[in-house]
Amino acid sequence: MAQVLEFKLPDLGEGLTEAEIVRWLVEVGDVVAIDQPVVEVETAKAMVEVPCPYGGVVTARFGEEGTELPVGAPLITVAVGERPASGAASEGSGNVLVGYGTSEAPARRRRVRQERLVSGASATTGHAGAAGAENGRAEAAAAPVKAQAAGAAAAAVNGQTGGLATDDGPVPVISPLVRRLARQNGLDLRELTGSGPDGLILRADVEYALRAAGRGATAAPAAGPHPPVPQVPGPAPASASPATAAPAEIRTPLKGIRGAVADKLARSRREIPDATCWVDADATELMRARTAMNAAGGPKISLLALLARICTAALARFPELNSTVDAEAREVVRFGHVHLGFAAQTDRGLVVPVVRDAHTRDAESLTAEFARLTEAGRTGTLTPGELTGGTFTLNNYGVFGVDGSTPIINHPEAAMLGVGRIVPKPWVHEGELAVRQVVQLSLTFDHRVCDGGVAGGFLRYVADCVEQPAVLLRTL
Repeated sequence: MAQVLEFKLPDLGEGLTEAEIVRWLVEVGDVVAIDQPVVEVETAKAMVEVPCPYGGVVTARFGEEGTELPVGAPLITVAVGERPASGAASEGSGNVLVGYGTSEAPARRRRVRQERLVSGASATTGHAGAAGAENGRAEAAAAPVKAQAAGAAAAAVNGQTGGLATDDGPVPVISPLVRRLARQNGLDLRELTGSGPDGLILRADVEYALRAAGRGATAAPAAGPHPPVPQVPGPAPASASPATAAPAEIRTPLKGIRGAVADKLARSRREIPDATCWVDADATELMRARTAMNAAGGPKISLLALLARICTAALARFPELNSTVDAEAREVVRFGHVHLGFAAQTDRGLVVPVVRDAHTRDAESLTAEFARLTEAGRTGTLTPGELTGGTFTLNNYGVFGVDGSTPIINHPEAAMLGVGRIVPKPWVHEGELAVRQVVQLSLTFDHRVCDGGVAGGFLRYVADCVEQPAVLLRTL
């Protein structure tokens, strides 16, 4: 006799307590294998797929797309058939932590509808349907029986995934945001040719196809569908008609990634007594060094990678800034490794991916890792493990065309280096006035871990390496 097991939203780690359902990957009546992803959710840190630790027939789903569920809330129920005596019916993989992988990375499976299995589990699905009706969220288990032909089943698969599965093979799309954008604009991904590596379809490909078709892209909201924003009515100007009158105010909920950023920045300001110092530096020689490195052939080296290399060298000389404060123990915890975070602006908001063991990487390795994490941030595929655990943050706000800033420390770290834009400016060079490439560097630090002398020494060393990259040779 089949046994019905309930799979609840697992603990996503790193203090995350809730997640929003973005897209269901299975329907009631589907047959799922152990560790098969069943739902795509968005947390305050990343968009991830949740694997189910049980194999069997899905008998109920809980929550519509756009619903926010707390950790521990039911996700689905699965009817598990009898097993041999050597294994209990309730056994599963146990791999329910999102973002940290399962025992093995399971291949992405196409959903399979088997009428025989669905019919054999009719009593179970009826029981689960009654439980789901009590919650007002369960779906009828009899619907899959209508799709008896193999062609109809394949059509149902393609319709659910926005054209990801075809008879000719899978469409090369890995970004859930790209799939959702195409789905909301009625675009068939099978008709597109991707411009990414190995024909990967990118968001730019979808937007170009929509423009070519004479349609503007209706972008999906980053955290899924939301109820209409309430508008408070107010008196319209005498010259404005009711149709053109602007709302008195617009309210946007602080939730998802925006809410997580707000909470973290507020906590940083509330708990950390920060101070900021800054200095202008002549970056002409650093830019020349980068040009020479890239002219020598091989992979191109990014400016951010060179700045990161300078940061790790500076932290080796001033390790006080590579630390955190344990307020309860009243201790400063100094790290023996550098996990370097870097601020990246994406369509979903500000994220800070972390380059693990940055102090052991050369400029080429840093460039590749920055590129990989940045692309994952743009597509919303960063895992919680790639967004946490940083010990120091590098913030290149110069890409926004600004010269300076006073960065807010990425709690619970102790410092952040900010880099402004590099622009030609008058500069006294070797006793003469010249036009040089000048950059402003700023360091915000936790005054509990060090005093101004250490912070100033760190920033001055960074500036010296920017002005004379050969200074780095002394630390290699």
